[in-house]
Amino acid sequence: MKKLYPLKFKSIFKDKIWGGQKIKEVFGKDFSPLPNCGEAWVVSGVPGFESVVENGFLAGNELNELIAVFMGDLVGDKIYEEFGEEFPVLIKFIDASDYLSIQVHPDDELAKKRGFKNGKTEMWYIIDAEKDAELISGFSKKVTKDDYVRHLENKTLKSILNVEKVKKDEVYFMPSGRVHALGPGIMLAEIQQTSDTTYRIYDWDRIGVDGLPRDLHINEALDAIDFNVYDNYKIDYKTDIDKTSEILKTVHFTTNILQFNNFIQKDYSELDSFVIYICIQGKVTVNSNQAVEFKAGEAILIPNSVNIVELIPAMESKILEVYI
Repeated sequence: MKKLYPLKFKSIFKDKIWGGQKIKEVFGKDFSPLPNCGEAWVVSGVPGFESVVENGFLAGNELNELIAVFMGDLVGDKIYEEFGEEFPVLIKFIDASDYLSIQVHPDDELAKKRGFKNGKTEMWYIIDAEKDAELISGFSKKVTKDDYVRHLENKTLKSILNVEKVKKDEVYFMPSGRVHALGPGIMLAEIQQTSDTTYRIYDWDRIGVDGLPRDLHINEALDAIDFNVYDNYKIDYKTDIDKTSEILKTVHFTTNILQFNNFIQKDYSELDSFVIYICIQGKVTVNSNQAVEFKAGEAILIPNSVNIVELIPAMESKILEVYI
């Protein structure tokens, strides 16, 4: 059998009522014939939206099909045992030119109780933010369920939510249960559990493309919401040039950052997991069994059976490294 190699996938583009043009303008991705692109899914095992390989002898194959064939060699033995033939993380680039709905995602336990495979925990890496851009993450003060419902009915929900002014390179963790919304003027990379289970709480009284208000899931969301208040909603992390630095470690995924302008060699022989590289700045050649180039706005999947990886930047580059 031929050896596995770094895999690159075709992007899956999604137009959204709040989407913009930056996926094209900044990353050079052609999402025509869509009028805008709110999300570019670059690694996906979501049923019906599986990523398709575009490089090497596996070109044309869907990601979940490859897991069925290569199993632990592709994703890692423990991961294959737990998740089977569905890839467990979803990687997106998001461009918001308007506010997204205020929403929440259930945790694994509640999601399974309601017939879904799993909940949805995610993190956002801010690639670009216009002046005064903001997002919503959690509550700004302690409220009861009754307080929350009253504010929702009075359309004053934002007044009890935590609003963050956003800057480039900041990171926000959105665990399941945290009420959140992305504001206009922000482009980011999102790493999340493979799930599309979203409870929309409030949509700014917007009208959808069908001329009707978009569906809300107010009752379903009530049991999912974490009403606690936290000291810090932003993830503090440091970067060291030419070194890998940890941003976030959760049971669902670990995310590190590598900012570098010199050759780097990575050894994953002790790691029982796939690795995903997400390029957020510059251009990098990944070399292992086969050389693959990727640039800002693209991602590469390193199979579990690939142990030694060479990273050669064409200029100063920044990549996120994701694994379980």
